[in-house]
Amino acid sequence: MKCLLCGSTNAKIFKQMEYLGFPVVYYQCQECGLIFQSASESRASDREFYRQTYRKLYQKNEQPTEKDLWVQKQRAEKLIGLILSQTESPPQRVLDIGASTGVFLKTCQEVFNAEAVGVEPGDAYRRFAENQGLTMYSYLENLIEVTPAKFDLVSMIHVLEHLPDPLGFLKEVRNELLVPNGFLLLEVPNFYAHESYELAHLSCFTPHTFQEIIKRAGFQVLSYTRSGQPRSALLNLYLTIIAKPLLGDSPISSIKQDRFVLLKRQIGFLYRRIVQKVFPDKAWLSLPGKKGIDQCRS
Repeated sequence: MKCLLCGSTNAKIFKQMEYLGFPVVYYQCQECGLIFQSASESRASDREFYRQTYRKLYQKNEQPTEKDLWVQKQRAEKLIGLILSQTESPPQRVLDIGASTGVFLKTCQEVFNAEAVGVEPGDAYRRFAENQGLTMYSYLENLIEVTPAKFDLVSMIHVLEHLPDPLGFLKEVRNELLVPNGFLLLEVPNFYAHESYELAHLSCFTPHTFQEIIKRAGFQVLSYTRSGQPRSALLNLYLTIIAKPLLGDSPISSIKQDRFVLLKRQIGFLYRRIVQKVFPDKAWLSLPGKKGIDQCRS
């Protein structure tokens, strides 16, 4: 198998497990340190998996849930604040890849008065977004086929870890979809705080490998933050980056290996266990009206 970051075939098994009845094997690249699944081995590398199976498998229902909508709204408000901190003028055209129910796009419409377009392979979630008046496409190539004007902001919120070729995908976004002075917004689970191991997570990003893949795709990182919002007040479950495309083709330097990944994860989860025990109400935030019953634990 080939590393999803540096392309090396030098990898060793890092974790073997079963998830929702499916065997899952994670490898660690011995050159750059990325933790990843082999795209040829994982069922989740087939994009048809996301049309109907993904939601049914994870939440027993392909329709959007109350929890989904609430979490997406809180996350959207957090990310809109980050965008405003980095931009001098609001984006006028926004593309959200992996748009889910379209909550983030609707928030962009309301705050920026922007034209909003989404890509969402899940049939039920895409229909939900379309019913909100959003322009939606099933796959990225369906959007590219209509040769749209390029976008001021392209967002991928908890999407990069699902892709069988995340580096190639980011390069395609840079070359085909983003204006030269546009912004890229990305958020992924933090391998040092988030469970991360899932059937559908083909990559597990650390702060090092997350920033490295963005640089290798031809972007300059403008803002890098860690947080747990909206699911935790204390645990840095997520890594968020805002970046801009570099002008021209910059030379790609060799990747510095991400070292002591397992040890850093063990330390991170030791801290997580301590925080959960000492500050349970802040470690995991409950959904409105369901305190102590339905907590956001991923």
